[in-house]
Amino acid sequence: MADHIKGIDVASYQSENYGTRGLDFVIIKITEGTSYTNPKWVAQRQTGRDAGLVTGFYHFVRPGSMKAQADYFLSKINLRAGDVLALDWEDSGVSSADKDTWIRYVQGKAEGHRVLLYCNVDFWLNRDTSSFAGDGLWIAQYNGRPGQPSIQHPWLLHQYTSDPIDTNLARFDSRAAMRAWATGSQEDDMPSQKDLYDGAWELDGQMTVPWGSDTNPQWKPKSVLIHIGEVARETRGRVKGLENAVAELTAKGAARDAVLAKLAEGGGLTAAEIQAAAEAGARAALDRLADALATEE
Repeated sequence: MADHIKGIDVASYQSENYGTRGLDFVIIKITEGTSYTNPKWVAQRQTGRDAGLVTGFYHFVRPGSMKAQADYFLSKINLRAGDVLALDWEDSGVSSADKDTWIRYVQGKAEGHRVLLYCNVDFWLNRDTSSFAGDGLWIAQYNGRPGQPSIQHPWLLHQYTSDPIDTNLARFDSRAAMRAWATGSQEDDMPSQKDLYDGAWELDGQMTVPWGSDTNPQWKPKSVLIHIGEVARETRGRVKGLENAVAELTAKGAARDAVLAKLAEGGGLTAAEIQAAAEAGARAALDRLADALATEE
């Protein structure tokens, strides 16, 4: 995605009626730990929605139970399609494994919603151990180069300044494209099978960096391996369903043929009568096979 759109993130120290001119998205702090809730978040959400912005919500994570914090966060929101969720990872007492637990738990509890990881460059390069950022990395770095954070890992949002408000660029060419991504009607930016086979990933729409290359010392391949594993598990499940349907259909056909063979030697019913009864069972298997194929498509 060569183009970018602009958005902000707000918390309780921002106005409920923040300016929305020139913006395409807003991400609002709702909770922190298991006891704090931003008292302005509902009004701030309304301001964003009234302006037609893509809306997102984040939780500032603290040490403690990740699941309890996730449940506290989710209990505050009546989610709408297209709402984006994020984890704000800034507390050094929260480990990389902890943030992974929170993100995966929220992905499971809020299916259909994108879940992002927000952190600064130091946390990403020096504290992260898994390269896991959920559905996208929201990286913070005030380096004077909007849209060009100094990391090699694919990123989705760049928070590039806090003056006068936390401002971000997102790697979408339009608000509509971000909304389509958020609602799941557009493919995400994970590598295709061809990308995986070629062993490369295009960055910033220009540079292609081979995985494990000496020119890309910060590349973390585990995220790609995680994605490959997820695709493989999903594919195995679909193939297994097809195999079972085909096996059942084959067995029904064999049983029918055996009955017809017996009839050829002499029996009470006609071949047409027995075939009609056997094919009724085979049709049930065919229906299951059709359902499996429809799921595959």
